[in-house]
Amino acid sequence: MKADAIFEGGGVRGISFVGAISCLEEKGYELQRLAGTSAGAIMAALLAVGYTGKELRVIINTDFTRFLDPDVLQAIPLLGKPLGLLLEKGMYQGDSLEVWMHGLLKAKGKTKFKDVQLEGRSRLKIIASDITKKEIVVLPDDLPKYGFDPMEFEIAKAVRMSAGIPLFFNPVIIEYRDCHYYIIDGGVLSNFPVWIFDVEGAPGWPTFGFQLIDPGEGNCSKGKTDLLSYILDIIEAMLEEDQSRYLRDKDSVRTLSIPTLGIQSTDFNLSQEDSNKLYLSGYESCKKFLKQWDFRNYVGKYRR
Repeated sequence: MKADAIFEGGGVRGISFVGAISCLEEKGYELQRLAGTSAGAIMAALLAVGYTGKELRVIINTDFTRFLDPDVLQAIPLLGKPLGLLLEKGMYQGDSLEVWMHGLLKAKGKTKFKDVQLEGRSRLKIIASDITKKEIVVLPDDLPKYGFDPMEFEIAKAVRMSAGIPLFFNPVIIEYRDCHYYIIDGGVLSNFPVWIFDVEGAPGWPTFGFQLIDPGEGNCSKGKTDLLSYILDIIEAMLEEDQSRYLRDKDSVRTLSIPTLGIQSTDFNLSQEDSNKLYLSGYESCKKFLKQWDFRNYVGKYRR
């Protein structure tokens, strides 16, 4: 069975997507087109180049603190993070994520959008935010606006753009035609682009949305009122906005909602136990969803 997949952003909690994908594969689904924002972009990219749920289960057992990569300025004791925010607009570089992604993509021999194209169009869509123009950026489609050849663009760079958690990581700055464009996390403008593969009339196969629910309490509610905790709460609030309340009926019925068990997006020190819990949450949520899913009923009710 064929299906397209859209993955919401959500930081380290994206581990739960691996459980859901493993369940989908067991049920015989073959993913065709993929899209995602932030952590969802990582998942979509890895699936697009050929990684399986079983392979991803191994990959997610990584030390996520490797992505907390301060530069010389940001590494200065006590003053580094405030100075990074002031001068570089981030507490960490974010480059380690791009290097990690490139290595995984290279292992499959597919590093550019042209490597995941079908009939001249990319099967992979990655969402970022251009805060200079205040616009959603769909990669690779919108790359010509910035002077790039879309099919020659590196997927890892696109993922780095999409996963640039604001204030946490430095923005990606594109210089084009005497202007500087600041590209940050896609979740700021479109954290759940479930609409991206929609067509007029009845689709040939379903598009499943994978959404994270049940955000945990903020740091301030736990008595942590320092500047860093406050900034992290701002980030969490931006990325965890409850979009489920805005979903139309035709979108909600095709959306697989995964409880995140109170784990925060920026919990890069995630324990192995919590990682396993997220994986199982995704697996069980998918299993429950598929029991009630009926593509014919969906088309008959919403897509005629």
